[in-house]
Order: sequence, then C-alpha cells, then structure tokens
Amino acid sequence: MNKPYEPPFTALPVTAAATHAVLNQAAPASGFNAFDGDEALRDLVTKIAPWAAAKCSALGALAGDETLQDAARLANEFEPQLRTHDRFGKRTDWVEFHPAWHQLMAAAFGHEVHSLAWTTPNGNGHFARAALSYLWNQVESGVGCPTGMAYAAVAGFSDKAPFDAWRRLTLAADYDPRRLPIEQKRAAVIGYAMTEKQGGSDLRQTQTTAEFAGSGAEGDSYSITGHKWFCSVPVADGFYTLAQTRSGVSCLFVPRFRPDGSLNHFFIQRLKDKCGNRSNASSEIEYRDTWSLLVGEEGRGIREILSHAHLTRLDFAVGSAGLMRQALTLAINHAQTRTAFGKPMAELPMQCNVLADLAIDSEAAMLGALRVARAADGMESNEHEKLLSRVTTPAMKFWNCQRAPAFVYECVQAHGGNGFIMENPVARLYREAPLNSIWEGTSNMMCMDVLRAMDKDSRCRDALVEELRLHRGANAAYDRFTDDLAGRLAVSYPHDGHARMLVTRIALALQAGEMLAHGRSDAAELFIASRLAGGGLHVFGALPDSQALPAIVRRAAVVRH
Repeated sequence: MNKPYEPPFTALPVTAAATHAVLNQAAPASGFNAFDGDEALRDLVTKIAPWAAAKCSALGALAGDETLQDAARLANEFEPQLRTHDRFGKRTDWVEFHPAWHQLMAAAFGHEVHSLAWTTPNGNGHFARAALSYLWNQVESGVGCPTGMAYAAVAGFSDKAPFDAWRRLTLAADYDPRRLPIEQKRAAVIGYAMTEKQGGSDLRQTQTTAEFAGSGAEGDSYSITGHKWFCSVPVADGFYTLAQTRSGVSCLFVPRFRPDGSLNHFFIQRLKDKCGNRSNASSEIEYRDTWSLLVGEEGRGIREILSHAHLTRLDFAVGSAGLMRQALTLAINHAQTRTAFGKPMAELPMQCNVLADLAIDSEAAMLGALRVARAADGMESNEHEKLLSRVTTPAMKFWNCQRAPAFVYECVQAHGGNGFIMENPVARLYREAPLNSIWEGTSNMMCMDVLRAMDKDSRCRDALVEELRLHRGANAAYDRFTDDLAGRLAVSYPHDGHARMLVTRIALALQAGEMLAHGRSDAAELFIASRLAGGGLHVFGALPDSQALPAIVRRAAVVRH
C-alpha cells in the first residue's frame, strides 16, 4: 500500500498572534522642540532678536507634537475637494478641506507666522517672523503658502480706506474660515492670482482686462474679465490680481464679496492635481464682470506686485531651509535609532559623513536665509541693507530652493526603502521639495534678477562685496574665494548661460560668511573646504576627514534619545 502523503515540515497552528516580532525599526521623531533643540537657530535668535525666543519656542514645540504631526499627515492624505455647486444646483465655487487643514491654519496664524514682522514694536521683526516661518515649514508646507501670502499682502495694504480693514484683519493673530463679507470676519486670509496660461512667469503677457467702473467710498473700482492659470487658496477672503487697463497692466484687489454683500464673480474652474503640496488647494479661476479695487497706480501693476513678491521670495528661501531642516531631523533620528552591521547607522563612517554634510548644509541654508531677512529689516532705514537685499533675496531664493530637492533625496536615502513609502513623512517632503523653486519665479528668473539688480545699480554689487569682506581673515580659503568672486562681479555679465554659476558663488559665499560669523568653527571650516575650496565634488558625503563629524551630527539632532 502507498503511504499517505506527509508534508516535509510541521505546520504551526494559526493564531491571532503577530506573524513575527517587529525589531530594529527607527523610533518616531516626536516629543521634541524644533527651536529649543536646534542649537544653531536658538543661538542666532538669542543673539539677534532675544525678545522672539519665547515665541519661537512655543511654535517649535508644535513641530515635535505628535498630534500636529498627524494633522499634517491627514491634511495631505484627505485632499481639498472642489464644490462648484450645492445640491440644489446653485453656484458656490468653494473648496472643502479636511478639519486637519483648519487645525493647522489656526495654529500657524495664531502663532503669528504671517504677521509678526508688521505687528511687533521690537527691532528685527522680519528676522523674527522668518524664524517663525522656518519653524512652521517643519510642521506642514502647504499652510506655508497662505501664511507667506498674508505676510506679503500687507505690503500692498495702506492703513487708509479702503484697505485699512483688510490690513487690520490680515494682521490678526487669528483664523476665521467662515465665508462672510470682510466686515463680519475676525481675521482675513489673502491670496494671489497672477499667472495666465499664455504667459507663465512673464506677467507682461497678461490678457485679462479690467474696465474702469467708477470712484466711490471704496476707491477706484474696475470690472475684470479673464482667467488665471494658478490661484492658490481659492477660498481666501480677497485676492491680488493683474489685468490690462487703459494705462497698461495694473494691480487690482478682488474681494470675495461685493459692497452690497453679494458674492463677487469669482469662478473656480478646477483644482490642480499637483505632485506635492497636496494639502493646499491650487486652482484655475475665471473673472466675469468681477468687481475689484485698484492698488497703487494704474499701469504700474507689475511694479506693485513685485514689491510684494520680494517678500514672498524671501519666505520661499526661508521655507526651503525649514523643509531641509525637517528632513534632516527625520534622517538623523532614523539613523541614530536603527542599527546596521552591529551599530547605530549614524555611527557608520560613510553614513556619518553624509549626515554631517547634510547638517552643515542645513545650517548654512538657515543662516543665509535669515541674513536676507535681517536685510529686509533695514530696507527702509539702512542703505547697505537695502542694496544687499536686492541682490541676496533672489540669490538665496535660487540657491536654497535649488538645493532642497537634492538634500531631501539624501534624507530619503538615509531611510532606505522606508523613506519611499508615503506613510513616512520624509516621502511627503520629497514630493514637496521642488515647489519653492517654481513659485514666485523659477531658478532662471532668480538668477536674471540678480544680474538685473547689479546692472541697474552697481551699488548692489558693491554692497555685496562689502558684506562678504566683513568676514575676511577668518579663513584663507574664504578669502581667496571671495576675492575671486569680487573680480567676477566687476565684469559686466551678459544675460546668458553664466548666470547660474555666478549666483551659486554669491549664495555660497554669503552662507560661508554667516557660518564664520554665527556657526561653530568646525562646521564653518568643513563647509568652506567642501563648498568654496572645491572638495565636495557636488555630492553629499564627500567631506574631508575630520574628527568633528560625529559631533556635528550630534549637535544637529533635535530629537534626543
């Protein structure tokens, strides 16, 4: 007889128990304070604007708060939904957000991320607000768009009618999502709608038209007809926009409601399906006989809107630095709490070099951006700061935003396969990282603006050289690099393919100077050796041998274990 079949193994009973023990997973990055634990940022704020340290600490606690971290996840997972009509068929043109979005908005606006520069009686307000923005961008980047727009919008609001109420409510440390006329609101959210299909960043190609409708108590009003290809936060209470008037492209302000209390003609066509920034609604809109108010002089709209854009560009330089800092925090936390080959990953020589390289790059990005913010504080009172701001704002916006995608890519690498899974917050940052380089002018546009500033006024170049020479004598390689840069700046550069090379040198020199002035000496020396002396080979993890590498990583670790 044939024997019955016997399996070559003994089957285990099926139980409800786990199929395996979960071992060697990194600890979650939570329960920390992104300000108190960040030595470089904390020391700088204490030195430049000590009065803001308590505000920064309060906001820094949110970056490490598990509840708010989960709100950021939910706001990105449950994306905004367009509702063009209600269930009765009436046009509504509204966007529904997950409650987590409103929770995040209330936190950001309540902590003055949008307003501190304009409301504080203390000095260095733009610097302090930039520090808050840097911290907020370690919480959720999508909300960084409306806070940044509100920050810039105040520059266009006078404190006289018809914009006095708009200015006051935009500056409120409050968030009011209700759809109501401005007179009934506790606080206002402001948006921008400038870009059109045919023009992109070339605002001179604006095809939207506006006809003069009369003068009244509200000011000069216009009726707008046209479209806008990009409009973020389309549920805002009011929008700056551009249109062709009888005198040329003009800046206009579009409230959500007309003076009689009826809804203005602001039609949302669709929401953009974006690669990143998923929590934030970006849309295409149409104007049809839309009521608006003139801002500034008729025909000078591009000049007016660019005065706002100067501030949003600063905020994007700061925002990219904040995003890089969040990615670094996640990468170091992962590497310190997960082992490989018998020791924590952060102690493996190659990984330690990468993390140290990322740490000094993150610190330099923060210091460079906050130096530009300090220049914004002197725009009205200090000629050097005013001239320096004109050239360093686009330069730092170019470099930080350009650097962020490569930086976050390395942080994903530090996580391995876990970093490429959308459950991991570093994957969200990877999709987010390229965006700031596109908003408010692409990388090429920023480089062109640097050249234009120096071509238009050679004193901008002189101010930059003067700024860099403040740090002479501290490092021989820095001196050689900045001397060479001064020689290059003395040449009149045509608007051609050399711009990126020159602006990269400007940004690196500015960052290196700030590292010498405010950073740790070991980190500054490694930054200069790898960036200015040409030793880094444009790849993270190629720092020269140094016993300081483990200490640099430990200092950059915000989460303590």
